[in-house]
Amino acid sequence: MAHDPATASPAVAPALGEPAPSAGPRFRPHRFQPRLRAALRGYDRRQLGADLGAGLTVGVVALPLAMAFAIASGVPPQAGLFTAIVAGFLISALGGSNVQIGGPAGAFIVVVYAIVERHGLANLMISTLLAGGLLFLMGWLRLGVLVRYVPVAIVIGFTNGIAVLIALSQLKDALGLRIERMPADFFSQIGLLARHLDGLNPAALGLALVTLAVVVLWPKSYAMPAGRLPAGARLRRIAAHVPGTLVALAGATVAGVMLQLPVETIGSRFGGIPQALPAFALPEFSWTAAKQLLGPTLTIALLGAIESLLCARVADNLADVPRHDPNQELMAQGIANIASPLFGGLPATGTIARTVTNVRAGARTPVAGIVHAATLLAVVLVAAPLAEHVPLPALAGILLFVAWNMGEWRAFARLRRFSLTYRTVLLGTFALTVVFDLTVAVEAGLLLACVFFVYRMGTLFRAEPVDTPQAAVSEGGTAAGAGVQVFALYGALFFGAVAKVEAVAEQRRAGTHTVVLDLGRLMLIDATGLDALEQLQRQLQRAGVRLIVCEVHEQPQRLFARTAFAAQLGPDGLQPTRADALRVAARPAAAAAAPCPAPAAGRADPPLSA
Repeated sequence: MAHDPATASPAVAPALGEPAPSAGPRFRPHRFQPRLRAALRGYDRRQLGADLGAGLTVGVVALPLAMAFAIASGVPPQAGLFTAIVAGFLISALGGSNVQIGGPAGAFIVVVYAIVERHGLANLMISTLLAGGLLFLMGWLRLGVLVRYVPVAIVIGFTNGIAVLIALSQLKDALGLRIERMPADFFSQIGLLARHLDGLNPAALGLALVTLAVVVLWPKSYAMPAGRLPAGARLRRIAAHVPGTLVALAGATVAGVMLQLPVETIGSRFGGIPQALPAFALPEFSWTAAKQLLGPTLTIALLGAIESLLCARVADNLADVPRHDPNQELMAQGIANIASPLFGGLPATGTIARTVTNVRAGARTPVAGIVHAATLLAVVLVAAPLAEHVPLPALAGILLFVAWNMGEWRAFARLRRFSLTYRTVLLGTFALTVVFDLTVAVEAGLLLACVFFVYRMGTLFRAEPVDTPQAAVSEGGTAAGAGVQVFALYGALFFGAVAKVEAVAEQRRAGTHTVVLDLGRLMLIDATGLDALEQLQRQLQRAGVRLIVCEVHEQPQRLFARTAFAAQLGPDGLQPTRADALRVAARPAAAAAAPCPAPAAGRADPPLSA
């Protein structure tokens, strides 16, 4: 079986700052094994029927969302449809999840809009291509597990921030305001909307609110009662199988045409949707442009990885299917994001709403996702001209619902139950996402989380004096008296905790000739912690005080053996137990000429880290 560094035993991994051991399992890249291959083994007609039904359902759900996401991102609606078709097919056919549905996602709206606004559509295509290559490389290098290390406070913070920005971006169409182009930053959008409020279009506002109400109130599910169903219950059960977004969009389109409402439509703004297959085209590439797109590329790759793997974990909990392979999923996401811009598409990732719909519709294999992509392709080839009459305020109403569902708003109400660290990271990430952008927010959130973690681990480390009975420090009935002082070290001695070791020399009592450090509760030492111990030993030596170390765990013991610290302590400086250390401390320093006992081979409880 291939070695995964993320699952390596902590007993053999190197400590912070330690030289890595020369021997160890050889790294092997992840093998390309799409889940579809295993899912088709034993595939039968019953499962095919379930996957066909689920794929058709998800395709219908994805139709209005794909167009709405594209328009909100500042690109033509067909870009969203082409993304759902091309990327949706590749993510299902090559991915590591049985039921995940890929395509354009609401989380990308703000990111894509900002890239198009600042760098242009051509550079968005290049960023997406580069991000796809980065995602594939992450999966090939088995880095999929690292996404799980992103703190939940950061995920909630940027998700809620993106939801706010999506809702804000839809106010222009929902209110029917005549604004040529919305800026990408938060405060400019607020100011521009405020200056154009006098141009409010009541027809657009009414259509957006009615669309939103239909989507919210439309039956989402129906529990079948026992016995014969009344007529109203039968209708409700049938309605629950029809997506509310499609009903709202169709109803708004019919109302707009019949009532001749003065609102913008896809046709009036974009000229409709081409009734043709996505065309292959290579974007013009230059290294000069690529160097300027480092930030956008990392943003797309990071957001795509987080969204897709979080979505896959949600799907694992909902469906009775094998758990997803995160590395294979990242490789498929990479291929999809390389292919999507070549056919006029946008960045793609796993989508929670469509994946949940897929699972609840009965899907159990990636075939359902392939059917979903084929359904959208059929709609484009057959019914594209009908999209010309779709009113933009209706799409804005649908996206307002998406933004509300996307945010985890209850997390704000529960903040008082959590620590100051959690609140600071969540609110800081949320504010930075809204005011600046996602890249700055995630970077700052991770930095805050790391700083707070280092601080917390530093506070957990303790170096405490131990009151030792005189009988315990005696040898041959002769007490060592007050000349021996014992300190116990707890936790992890790393760069964030060395100040407490430096204070040991100041805490020793007057007349102390020997200091014993009990490391029985110290699980890890890094290079900075070892340097602090060496400094302590030299400081005590200058004061004429001997240092003895005992109860050493495996990881610190290996570090001592690879450095000169054991030799600096002298022949009796390392002892296996506290009792041995106290017996040596009770002897005069000049008499300590006996060979040093072998250090302990480690305690029964494993170290926290190696």
